[in-house]
Amino acid sequence: MLAKGFYGPHPEIPLGLESPRRLHRASSASAKTLNRPLPQRPRNIGSNVDDLYIFLLEILMTDSLQTITLGGGCFWCTEAVYVRVLGVTDVESGYSNGQTSRPSYEQVCSGRTGSNEVVKLTYDPSQISTREILEIFFVVHDATTLNQQGNDVGTQYRSGIYYSTPEQKQIAEDMIAELTRERRFDRPIVTEVLPLAHYWPAEDYHQDYFENNPNQGYCVAVAGPKVAKFRKTFGRLAKP
Repeated sequence: MLAKGFYGPHPEIPLGLESPRRLHRASSASAKTLNRPLPQRPRNIGSNVDDLYIFLLEILMTDSLQTITLGGGCFWCTEAVYVRVLGVTDVESGYSNGQTSRPSYEQVCSGRTGSNEVVKLTYDPSQISTREILEIFFVVHDATTLNQQGNDVGTQYRSGIYYSTPEQKQIAEDMIAELTRERRFDRPIVTEVLPLAHYWPAEDYHQDYFENNPNQGYCVAVAGPKVAKFRKTFGRLAKP
């Protein structure tokens, strides 16, 4: 049975024009001043002009972007799919909706934190809708197996949609009702729909795992086929 394991940290990825990863929360005072949430301040930001430029660019982009967090089994797989989706500007693997606020991978794997392996998506609604994101979600994972995806078993592999707006909640609930009514699956959907809680980014070596380890056994056997299924089913939504 294939299982995930520790393969060491990947080399530091140079910071480009994509959204910074593994972030701190911005100050509530600054957010109040602008009357909207600020992007979180990168941990490694300093006096470097390029880093500061990127952070300011994130502030300007905040109004037009949305975030939604999905649990669809191993986050290596889910991340590998969504980094290829048109309109998704950032994908971060992490943990959420457990009892521990800053869990480690080892703690999550123990099953004692209640945390789920998730990917936090930042996306541009002018390029891809919330419904389209969820359509992909219900194709690339099994929403009918409780606390399990294939050989991966545990509460950290449960199916979950963790929303950041009431509109996302409504879209998710409507879609589950529609899929149930149309009997798209042989078994009941067990996906939980909850507000995002206790989110914490996963360790560096989990980020972009499939991209950095395409020939690792689990990636070849599990993540690769999910990416291929996405491309076959949603070609129009795939990045060039």
